[in-house]
Amino acid sequence: MSGSRSKARKRAVDFLYEADLRETDAVTLMSDRIGGPETPPVPDYTIILVEGVTENRERIDELLTQHIEGWTLSRMPVVDRAVLRLGLYELLWCPKGDVPPVVAVDEAVELARALSTDDSPRFVNGVLGRLAGIRDRLRKTLPKQEGTPVD
Repeated sequence: MSGSRSKARKRAVDFLYEADLRETDAVTLMSDRIGGPETPPVPDYTIILVEGVTENRERIDELLTQHIEGWTLSRMPVVDRAVLRLGLYELLWCPKGDVPPVVAVDEAVELARALSTDDSPRFVNGVLGRLAGIRDRLRKTLPKQEGTPVD
């Protein structure tokens, strides 16, 4: 995976994290920052990720709640929530073949390793690994709409 996509993911996690902390909409937060005089340009892939996670957040949170073991979304570190939401979005909503499941999981684990606690990479790997194992079944349950995976 290219370094530019990894950087775009990191930037998306930054927006998702800050929006979660502020209890505000991530797309609005990002839009307010785009084009600001002191803000570096926002990569297109960051925009896709933030918009995608925001648009599908209710379903993402339902799936995470069903598959995290020993935690609740509200109890986990905010950065882990942001990383898991992004990773699950890439697993389920990105067009088939665009982000292979192993890449989505590995990138999320690397983000957790760089941004969170020592236990977070293993936790993120376990949750997203379980979801990746049932990815095809889950993708069939998603409503067909613009931006939904193409099989």
